Amino acid sequence: MYEVFADMHIHIGRSETNKPIKITAAKSLNFANIAKECVDRKGINIAGIIDCASPYVIEDIENFLMTGEAYEIEDGGIIYKDKVCIILGSEIETSEVNENGKTGSAHNLCYFPKLEDIKGFSNEMRNHIKNITLSSQRANISAYELIDIVKKYNGILVPAHAFTPHKSFYGNCTTRLERIFKEKYKDILAIELGLSSDTNLADRISELENKTFLTNSDAHSLPKIAREYNKMLMDNVSFKEFVKVLKREDGRKVISNYGLDPKLGKYHRTYCEVCDKQIPGNAPVTKCDTCDSKNITMGVYDRIEVIKDKDQSVSPAYRPEYIYQIPLAFIPGVGGKTIEKLINTFETEMNILHKLSYDDIESVVGEKVAINIINARDGKMRIIEGGGGIYGKVE
Repeated sequence: MYEVFADMHIHIGRSETNKPIKITAAKSLNFANIAKECVDRKGINIAGIIDCASPYVIEDIENFLMTGEAYEIEDGGIIYKDKVCIILGSEIETSEVNENGKTGSAHNLCYFPKLEDIKGFSNEMRNHIKNITLSSQRANISAYELIDIVKKYNGILVPAHAFTPHKSFYGNCTTRLERIFKEKYKDILAIELGLSSDTNLADRISELENKTFLTNSDAHSLPKIAREYNKMLMDNVSFKEFVKVLKREDGRKVISNYGLDPKLGKYHRTYCEVCDKQIPGNAPVTKCDTCDSKNITMGVYDRIEVIKDKDQSVSPAYRPEYIYQIPLAFIPGVGGKTIEKLINTFETEMNILHKLSYDDIESVVGEKVAINIINARDGKMRIIEGGGGIYGKVE
C-alpha cells in the first residue's frame, strides 16, 4: 500500500461544447481540464468530479475515453495518463423537513464505480429533477429516498459540506443525521466537513464517531482544486479502494485531513444580513448585537455550539490528524505569476506545500515570499475570521 492525495469534490463549469453545467463555476472547468490540472499542477492522485450525471458531461467522458489517454478500470474509476484516478460523481440537492416542520435543503455527494452506473443513475434521476443537465439541482425526493437509488447503481452517498448554513444537513435541516437516514444511517460511511469546519468541531457530535471525515475543495475554478484534500492509504487508486478507505477496511484509511483553518471559511461565524456585518461575541451568536435582528446567516462554529452533544471534542482513536493547510493562493504576496513560477520549477502544488525547504523556495521567489509560504505551512500566520459568504484572510 502507498500514500495518495485525494480531492473528492470538484465541479464542472462548462461542457466541452460550452454548455453550462455548474452556473457558478469557471468556464475552464471541464472534465479534460480537471484531469490535466490534477496531473500537471496539483499532484492529486484521486479526484472526485461530481457533475458527471449531466448528459453533456457523460458525452464529454465518452469522447475523453476515445482519445486513448484515459481508460476505465475493473475496480471502478477512470485512469488518466496512469497518474490520476477520476471517480465519477453527482451532487444532488434533496428536500428535508427539519425538527420544526420547516423544509430545508441539503447537498449529497453520490459516487459511482463505472460510467454505465452513473448513466443509469442519470436516467432515473430525470424523474426527480427538472433539469438533469445542470449541477446540484433540487430533487423532489429526500436523502432517505435518494440513498436507495444511489445503491441501486452500485454507488455510495456522502453528505456534502455538512455544516454550512445553506444546502447542508446540519446547517439547516437537522440536528442529527440519523433522524434523516433512520435505519439507513449505517450506509453513510463518511461526511464532508466543508471549508468552515474541522475535526475538532465535528467531533462534538457523538453520532459522527464512527464516520470517516473527508476534506475536499468544492472547487469552482481550476486554481481552487486541492485547497482542501485528504492523504489516504490505498493498495491502488480505484473506486473499490476509495470505499475501503471510507470503511477503514483491510488497512486502508485516511491518514490525514488537510484543510483550511475553519476561520478562513466563508461561513465560520454568524453574519447579520440587515447590518451587513459579521457579529462578534462568544458562540452561539443567534441574533445581531446592533439591530437585534434574527435575519442572520448562522456561522458553522455557532451552529455546532447549538447542536453539539459533547462539551469537549474527543475524537475516536482511529481519527487522523487534521492539518491546517493554507493554499498558495491564500498566502500574502503569492499571486498568479508567483504560483506559475513555482509550479514551473517544482511541478506541483503538493511538492511546494509539503516537500520543499525554505532554501528551495527562496531560490525561485525570494526571501519575503518564501518566509510567508513557510510560515503558512507552520501555522504562524494571523487569520481574520470569515462569515456571511466572505472568506477569512491571512495576514
